[in-house]
Amino acid sequence: MEAEDAEVRCSDQNYSSPLFVFVFVKMKTVFITGGTGYIGTRLIRSLLNNEHRVIALVRKGSENKVPVGCEVVIGDPFDAMTFQQHVPGDAVFVQLLGVAHPSPSKAEQFRQIDLRSVKASADAAAIAGVSHFIYVSVSMVPTKIMEAYQRVRKEGEEYCLIQNLNCTFIRPWYVLGPGHWWPVILFPFYAVAEVVPSWRKKARSRGLVTINQVISTLIKVVEADPVPLRIVEIKDIRQTSLE
Repeated sequence: MEAEDAEVRCSDQNYSSPLFVFVFVKMKTVFITGGTGYIGTRLIRSLLNNEHRVIALVRKGSENKVPVGCEVVIGDPFDAMTFQQHVPGDAVFVQLLGVAHPSPSKAEQFRQIDLRSVKASADAAAIAGVSHFIYVSVSMVPTKIMEAYQRVRKEGEEYCLIQNLNCTFIRPWYVLGPGHWWPVILFPFYAVAEVVPSWRKKARSRGLVTINQVISTLIKVVEADPVPLRIVEIKDIRQTSLE
């Protein structure tokens, strides 16, 4: 299967490189947390369509919520000991589990769910020796509104790096899609911000991306060769889409 040229570009202070520098896409084994959620179910279907092996970590009772064709591991996403033995050593680990519909009122939930789960996942991934750890984080441009959420996600990123994993951090702000359309009312503000220089940078740092763009980005990152650190920002996510 031939790989298309990548349009996504990734960046951070110490690393900058195209996502793809190869000709053939090798079938990957992908281990996913949050596979029954908004992004997870769509990602699993796309990975299966691309002929990858997919394994989803689910809690007991949720086995039937994952797409057909996906393997299931029953465990506690907050306790690495319950699932680390089921993570293949050559796997790409995708961390999606987190609080649904984040808001400023959910600060404690961010710590109890988002942070605990990413730490357990990073521990399990490190013990298994996975090839690549992908974490859907959040834009890190400072904002008072979602400061608690950003702080927890930043702690999660730092914890993953401490485990010496090959990490990719994908940093959207808000992902538009079914059941997640309310920010469209902000489109006029974004349009005005583009023509006001003092507003433009801040507005772009909180830009909206679509669910298709996020899924396409995730597929490309999964299929890319791992590097020690890759950061995919909003501008990079917007360059991708599923045909």
